[in-house]
Amino acid sequence: MLDQPLASLRKLRVEFQTKEGPVVGVEDVSFDVNPGETVCIVGESGSGKSVSSLSLMRLVEFGGGRIAGGELLFDRGDGKGMIDVSKAEENVMQTIRGNEIGMIFQEPMTSLNPVFTVGRQLTEGLRVHMGLSKAQATERALDLLRQVRIPEPERRLTQYPHELSGGMRQRVVIAMALACEPRLLIADEPTTALDVTIQAEILALIDRLKRETGTAVLFITHDMAVVAQMADRVVVMFRGNKVEEGPVEQIFENPTHDYTKSLLAAVPKLGEMRGKPAPEPMRLMGDGGGGALKIAPVEDKVLLDVKNLVTRFPVKGGLLRRTVANVHAVEDISFQVKAGQTMSLVGESGCGKSSCGRSVLRLIEPVSGEVWLDGKNIMEFGSEDLRLARREMQMVFQDPFASLNPQMKLADQVAEPLLNYGVSSASERNDRVAALFDRVELPQSFMSRFPHELSGGQRQRIAIARALALNPKLIVADEAVSALDVSVQAQVLNLLMELQAELGISMLFISHDMAVVERVSHNVGVMYLGRIVEHGPRSAIFEDPQHPYTRALLSAVPVADPRQRKSERDLNFKPIPSPIFPIDHVTEPSIYDEVSPGHFVLQGNWGGFDR
Repeated sequence: MLDQPLASLRKLRVEFQTKEGPVVGVEDVSFDVNPGETVCIVGESGSGKSVSSLSLMRLVEFGGGRIAGGELLFDRGDGKGMIDVSKAEENVMQTIRGNEIGMIFQEPMTSLNPVFTVGRQLTEGLRVHMGLSKAQATERALDLLRQVRIPEPERRLTQYPHELSGGMRQRVVIAMALACEPRLLIADEPTTALDVTIQAEILALIDRLKRETGTAVLFITHDMAVVAQMADRVVVMFRGNKVEEGPVEQIFENPTHDYTKSLLAAVPKLGEMRGKPAPEPMRLMGDGGGGALKIAPVEDKVLLDVKNLVTRFPVKGGLLRRTVANVHAVEDISFQVKAGQTMSLVGESGCGKSSCGRSVLRLIEPVSGEVWLDGKNIMEFGSEDLRLARREMQMVFQDPFASLNPQMKLADQVAEPLLNYGVSSASERNDRVAALFDRVELPQSFMSRFPHELSGGQRQRIAIARALALNPKLIVADEAVSALDVSVQAQVLNLLMELQAELGISMLFISHDMAVVERVSHNVGVMYLGRIVEHGPRSAIFEDPQHPYTRALLSAVPVADPRQRKSERDLNFKPIPSPIFPIDHVTEPSIYDEVSPGHFVLQGNWGGFDR
C-alpha cells in the first residue's frame, strides 16, 4: 500500500433542490480509498451511499444534486499529486470518467442505450479512450464478455439490451466498466440482480482484477455476505452520515454502533436452519428474533399438483419470420405444494423458474402438462373458468414499481381485485382495504398516496396486500424480496411467513437467494436449464445435496464471515449451455431416483452436470 490514498472524500456535503427547499443527501462524510484496496460502503436505501460515489465522478450533478461542501480528491497517477474533482473542468472529467474511474451502475437497463447493440456500446469506450481500431475493439469486447461468463458472446455483440436477461445485462455493464482497466472501480450494487453463481464469479472477477492491475474498488452494497467476501475496510452509512468505519473483521466481530449491529442481525445465514423442522421468522433489531410460528391448523392435503409441465418460446427467423427453433424454458417439470406450506424454486437466471411460476398461473400458456389446483385441472379451463380460478391464485412480482399503476392511489390499487370480481359493497371494500393495510403493517394514511411516494419495501407490501385482497389459497412470489435492503427484506419475509401461518396460504416461492430459501421453505426444487434436477424437503436439499449442480450452487453462496471467504478455486461452474433446440428436437423425459423419502434426484447427464 502506498502512503497517499488514490481517492479521498473530505467533509462531503451534497444537497438536492426540491419544492420544499434543499434536502441534504450526504452530510459531512470523510473516508479514503487506497491503491489496490476494496472499501465497501454499506447502508439501507436512502443512506447516501450511492450519492457519495456519484459525487466522486461528478455524476450527482446530472441528477439534480449539488456538491455543497467538502473536497473530492483523486490521484490521476501523472505525478502531479491529487486533484479536487469537485472543482475540475468538464473536459477533464470526461477523460477521467470511464477511463480512470470506471462505474458499474445498479440498474443495467437504464445504463445501457436501448437503440444501440451491445457490441457498439462495449467498443465505444475502447475506441475513444484507448484508440483501438474497430477490429481490435471488437476482439477486446469478445474477451470481456467471456471474462464475465456470457454464453455465445459473438451473438450477444449483435443483440440489443432488451434481448438479454437482467443478469446478462448486468454482466455487460460490468464488462463495460472493466474495459479500460480503470485505476478506481466504483461498483454500485453490482450483484443485486444476479444469482448466487454469477454473483460469486463477478465478485471473484473484480477481486482478480484488483490483484492483477492494482485497481482500487469502492463497492456499494446492502448485502453483508458480499461485504464479508470483498471488503478490506467497511464504511457504514445511515441517513447521510458515516456512523462507523473499520477493518472488515472488526466490523463483523465487534460492531460498536447499534445500526451496524441491526444490519448484521438481519442477514440470513446459510446453515442456521439446520435441525429445525419448520420455517422461522428472521431476527429483527429489538424483537429478540426467531422463534417458531404459530401455524394455522391445516389438513395434510396437496393444494397444487403440477404434472409434466412444458413451456417453450418460439425463435423466429428468415424473411417470413417462421419458427426455426424453440427455447425450452420449462421441460417436463412435476412438483406438489401442500396446503399452508411453501415450495421454493431456486436456480440461476435463465433456468426457467419465473417461466414455471407464470405457467402455473397460465400468465404464459404452457405447451403441455397438467396444473391441478385444489382438485381442478386449470389447463382445461376456458377463459371464464380461468378468470374465476384466478381468485384463488395470485402473484407478487419481482419489481413492485413495474407492477403498480403510477397514476392510481394505493387504496384503489389494493381494492381493484375486489372491484373486478364484484366482491362486497363500496363501504365494505373500504373496510377490507383498511384491514389489508393494517395486515401488511402500513399506516392507513398511506391509502391516499401514489407508488412513487413509497420506498421499495413499502411498495412490495402494497403488492402483497393486493395479492391478499381476494383471500387466495396460493401465492406465487417471484423474486419478491431480491431487490430489497437486508432489514426491509427481513420484514417482508416475516410478513409472508406470518400471513401463511395465520391464513394457511400456500406459497410457490421463486428466488436465487439460497439463505432466504432455507429460511422460508418446507420443500425445495433446484432448477437448471428448464428442469428440476433435485427436489425434496428443505433439510434434505441443504444438509444432504446429491446432485452436483445443487452442490455447486450451495458452494457459491457467500458467507457473512470475512474469515470464510470463497476463492476462485471453490467455484466450479461450466458455461451454461444454450436452451435453444431445433423444432424437431426430441427431449428425454425426466426420470428421478428417490434417494431418501421424498428426496428425488434427476438421473443421467443434464447440461453437462453428470450424476
